[in-house]
Amino acid sequence: MSAITLEQHKPQAHLPALKFALWVAIASMIMMFAALTSAYIVKKAGGNWADFRLPDIFALNTLIVLLSSGTMHLAYLSFKRNHFRTFRISLGVTLGLGLAFIIGQYQGWQSLANIGVHLDGNPSGSFLYVISGVHGLHIAGGLIALLITFVLSLIKSYKPIDELMLETNPDKNTKIQMLATYWHFVDILWVYLFLFFYFNHL
Repeated sequence: MSAITLEQHKPQAHLPALKFALWVAIASMIMMFAALTSAYIVKKAGGNWADFRLPDIFALNTLIVLLSSGTMHLAYLSFKRNHFRTFRISLGVTLGLGLAFIIGQYQGWQSLANIGVHLDGNPSGSFLYVISGVHGLHIAGGLIALLITFVLSLIKSYKPIDELMLETNPDKNTKIQMLATYWHFVDILWVYLFLFFYFNHL
């Protein structure tokens, strides 16, 4: 066994710091979206508010992100159990669902424009564009991480010795776990935002 191989499988001391940074980032995002939705409520109470029906595509997108959370969890469990073929497939499906979500959001914005709701129009529409757009950027960040992980999983050939080293490596699941945590968070965040928008546009 080469020294390089051993080095690759040493526990990585920086991972706890990365996990802490992830939770700090998640806390920051929670505060940011709480501020945005609070501003939405305050502005709505102030008047000059146009009501409109939320496009159905946003409901479909909610189902898509819930499904993608399921496939992401399957990917994590598969990696944890060294089922690498299922891991690759689940990760690829999650990536595809994430892309479908972004496309769906764009279609939702087009539907808003078709009914006369524009970014630079009434505040009710402007808030919807801005909040969903900022969330979309966070989804895009997760998609980049998913794409990198997926490509690396296709390039990497997991031989029996690699599986053994992964099995004995205490940090083997950490990076995948962090990716899954982030993905579940942005998915749950969208469910909250959808329900928020839905009940404010009844």
